[in-house]
Amino acid sequence: MKKTIGTVILMLLATVGYTQEQIPDEANVYKKRVLETVEVDFIDSYYSQDGDNSAVGGGIGTEELIDGAGSIVISIPLNDDDILTIDGSISAYSSASSSNINPFDGDKPADPYQASSGASSSDLWSNATISYSHSSDDRNQIWSTKLSASNEFDYSSFGFGGSYAKLFNEKNTELGIHANMYLDTWHPIYPVELDGGSNKHPFNINAYTITGNANYSPSFEPFDNKGRNSYALGISFSQILSKKLQVSVALDFIQQKGLLSTPFQRVYFQDVENSYIENFQLADDIERLPDSRLKYAIGGRLHYYINQIIVVRGYYRFYTDDWGIQSNTANIELPIKITDKFTIYPSYRFYNQSGANYFAPYEQHVSTQAFYTSDYDLSKFNANQFGVGVSYTDIFTERHIWKLGLKSIDLLFNNYSRNTGFKANIISIGGKFIMY
Repeated sequence: MKKTIGTVILMLLATVGYTQEQIPDEANVYKKRVLETVEVDFIDSYYSQDGDNSAVGGGIGTEELIDGAGSIVISIPLNDDDILTIDGSISAYSSASSSNINPFDGDKPADPYQASSGASSSDLWSNATISYSHSSDDRNQIWSTKLSASNEFDYSSFGFGGSYAKLFNEKNTELGIHANMYLDTWHPIYPVELDGGSNKHPFNINAYTITGNANYSPSFEPFDNKGRNSYALGISFSQILSKKLQVSVALDFIQQKGLLSTPFQRVYFQDVENSYIENFQLADDIERLPDSRLKYAIGGRLHYYINQIIVVRGYYRFYTDDWGIQSNTANIELPIKITDKFTIYPSYRFYNQSGANYFAPYEQHVSTQAFYTSDYDLSKFNANQFGVGVSYTDIFTERHIWKLGLKSIDLLFNNYSRNTGFKANIISIGGKFIMY
């Protein structure tokens, strides 16, 4: 056996020596492909939420929503160095909250805590992203670029961006930079009592009896600017400190300009007498926010390998913006290897934030203010999220579906709650396949 191995080695050395004489040195360097074969990822999720602080209802009313989403990501190796990735996503939701853009088109008396059955009770969101990446011959530099487009009933978006990463110190150190731009266009939809409805939300206020202040006459002005642009710049640094410890730091800047208010979110003023149709209070105005916002965030990750069974993954981020919000996010995940193929990973995430300068609850704003919102996403709150996931990994892709070999599959459940009463659950499943 030893003699046979020695003979093979001598033959290989002779072949290499001959090749070196016949082919230039630069062509003789072995280069591993960045991606060996086409990979396909499928991701599906089901999300549900509920609460009593609907932004559509000016800070009161149901926040009930269910959403089903799916996406497919196809990564295609173009050659040894280049990868083309195509990502398509679609999301369909049913929302009791957004159905109350027109709360008067259902078969029950209008009420902020009840869903209307009209046109705005459900919708479809779609997105497509194409990205391209190139790696240098020594795999120490990676360039990438991407284009994206998305569409929903009240807005459309186009985005593009790119990134560059450089690896040093025998790939133990990585420095990266990325930049993205998103150009959005609103197709504003307003509460029906303010703009008299539309083809999608027909409404004639004269067909209803107004109670409370019967002389309902809001001073409503639709938005002139319907564009919203976002510019993002990020810098990241990653370092392997030892065989067991890896840390990374990321710094992000985001500048937004344009229509940053949500046109169909109501606001009620304490100095304006209330008007009602059935059980629904008519809007005094809509959310009005500044036309610019500057965001900053810095975060760090720490991965520590305890042993062959347990790994600790920690994350922290601090965020602030010029609207007055400051937030802290802390997350810990503990992947536990059950067998060679199965891993369970419990996780916990804590989040808190201060309220925006322009937020106030239902009927706490006054009409003389320049900016106002009762969207509880911009309020002061604490949130907790508990999750558990199960992962199956088969590096040899022994199981097949048609021409696809199963590489891994993940099942994840998360429970999220705020101290404002808002609650949500999401369950998702994702699979990675390689194509033969």
